[in-house]
Order: sequence, then C-alpha cells, then structure tokens
Amino acid sequence: MSDEVDLTNKASFRHWTPVTVRFSDQDPLQHVNNVAYAAYVEAARTMFLGGLLNPDEKAGMDFILARVVIDFVKETYYPNIVDVGTRVSKLGTKSITTGYGCFVGEDCVATSESVNVFFSTIERKTVAIPASVRASLEADPMQEHNKSGYARNH
Repeated sequence: MSDEVDLTNKASFRHWTPVTVRFSDQDPLQHVNNVAYAAYVEAARTMFLGGLLNPDEKAGMDFILARVVIDFVKETYYPNIVDVGTRVSKLGTKSITTGYGCFVGEDCVATSESVNVFFSTIERKTVAIPASVRASLEADPMQEHNKSGYARNH
C-alpha cells in the first residue's frame, strides 16, 4: 500500500460517498468554501471506516482523527453533488492513512489525506489495529467488497 496513488483519478477509488452541496457551503465568492470540503471528507471517512469495527466484536474501540490535509483543485458551486472516493493509502501499527478524491461529474475538485488512530474508549488511549481489521484493509484497500455499512461502537 505504499505505492503513490493518483487521488485526482476516479479509477483510484471503488468506495464512494455522495455528498449534497448545501446553500450554506458557499462563501462570499459564491463558490464552495474550503471548510465545506472538510465536512465532505468527514462524511466519506466515517462511511468508509465506520463499518470496519463490528460493535459486537470490538466493543470499546473506535478511531479518532489525528491529521487531515486538503488540496483544492478546482472551484465548484451550489447546487451540486460531490462524490467522494475513499481508499487506504497506508497502514501503520495503530493508524490508518486514507486518501480521498472529491469529484463533480468527471472533474476532480479536491483531494485529501487523513490519518486516523485506533482508540480504546474505555482506557482512553491508542491501540493497535485489530488483526481482523488489518487483514480486511490489506486484502481490499479500496474496500470494494465491504458491504457491512456504517456502525458506531457506543
């Protein structure tokens, strides 16, 4: 998973989260404001990672955001739908780095990368990625076959 992935290429993704651009996402220049993209990526991140931790098997475990970077490629406007592609970029011992491409139609409007750390909600400390989660992410970094859906552990 250490190979560089072109996040501006739609073919780099199989996991998609459509996000509706809200009127309030605009700024005085009448384009989507930079802070709105953080919310779009958050929606995609939670849909991508939220199904990995089965609450029955991983009670008391979650993931927390440690870092997010967004690169703005092209303006977009209201009304619109932004399709956010998500994939694994790198797995650490306790962390997962995910890459995102935000698309309006065929145009990439932004890319992003985030680092999430696995976290014990009981002990309030970081923990190793569970073996079953690591195996799933290594076998299918685009989570093309993950149909488990969004779930929370609390």
